[in-house]
Amino acid sequence: MLNEQKVIIFQLKEEEYAIPVHEVKSIERMQPITRIPRTNSFIKGVINLRGVVTPIIDLRSRFDIEEAAYTESTRIIIVTAGSIDAGLIVDAANDVMDIDAESIEPPPEVVGGVDAEYLQGVAKIEKRLLILLNLTKVLNPEKITVLQPLESGK
Repeated sequence: MLNEQKVIIFQLKEEEYAIPVHEVKSIERMQPITRIPRTNSFIKGVINLRGVVTPIIDLRSRFDIEEAAYTESTRIIIVTAGSIDAGLIVDAANDVMDIDAESIEPPPEVVGGVDAEYLQGVAKIEKRLLILLNLTKVLNPEKITVLQPLESGK
């Protein structure tokens, strides 16, 4: 049990990605997003989620995967990495799974078009290949103008 990591599995195009459960606050249905001018193109804007204004990132455009229309299965995964909260738009949130740490390998240079910098590793589970994201890199505030660390005292 000690070497297992519980992850949320989600989909972008045909690839399956995983984020550690402890970094996920909630999974929400798509909702209206308020656009913010002069932000990176992959930042779709912000939503007011239970009184908290949360920046929303379209992971397809963050990873240079062609955009697709939002569907019934499109979800916003609300994540926390360090002091940053954000919502990630994904094609579908599929599963919760325990991954054995020994099944995780270091990421290759590029997986499914996603730069290795954003990846923590790749896990082979039965016939599935799960790409583990490094949220700290995906949400790097130096590269994203609208994401500011949360003020202390909240």
